[in-house]
Amino acid sequence: MSSSTEKNRQSKTSEFQENLEILRQIQFFSGLHLEALKVIAYLCVRETFRPGDYLFQKDDNDGKAFYIVSGEAALMREDKSGESPQENYVEGEFVGSLALLSDMHRLFSLKALTDMTCLILTRDKFAKVMEQFPDLMPKVLKSVVDSVRAWEERLLVDQDGFCEACRQKAGVSLI
Repeated sequence: MSSSTEKNRQSKTSEFQENLEILRQIQFFSGLHLEALKVIAYLCVRETFRPGDYLFQKDDNDGKAFYIVSGEAALMREDKSGESPQENYVEGEFVGSLALLSDMHRLFSLKALTDMTCLILTRDKFAKVMEQFPDLMPKVLKSVVDSVRAWEERLLVDQDGFCEACRQKAGVSLI
């Protein structure tokens, strides 16, 4: 076997291990057992983005979730006056997990601010894992519910800075 073939195999193995360690830290995957995480780690791909590239755009139905390995992106909102940044996402954040669960059109765009590397999982690949391990879906759904509840708790704590109309729209956890 040539040394370049061996290096390539070692690189793939180390990337797989790195992907597995990343997945173990993501709350969305917290209820999944190791065998399922290994399959997901194998199915994830890495993609790079340049400043100004869109990871996804408003109204896309791409079915992708992104873990930011390196770099920074801005969540952009479009309205009549153009595009405006809403929030920044940085290394270590997982974005778009709901797109793994169902068809959904994006309400925002996500635009790279710096050079970025992302670990990406698609809805189709995630669905194959859930078919292989059907007992895991309740654990995934619990993770989503826990995330929604935690988000709303943060909103309630921070609502002093919100307008009255914003306060009246709290209650997403009642869905």
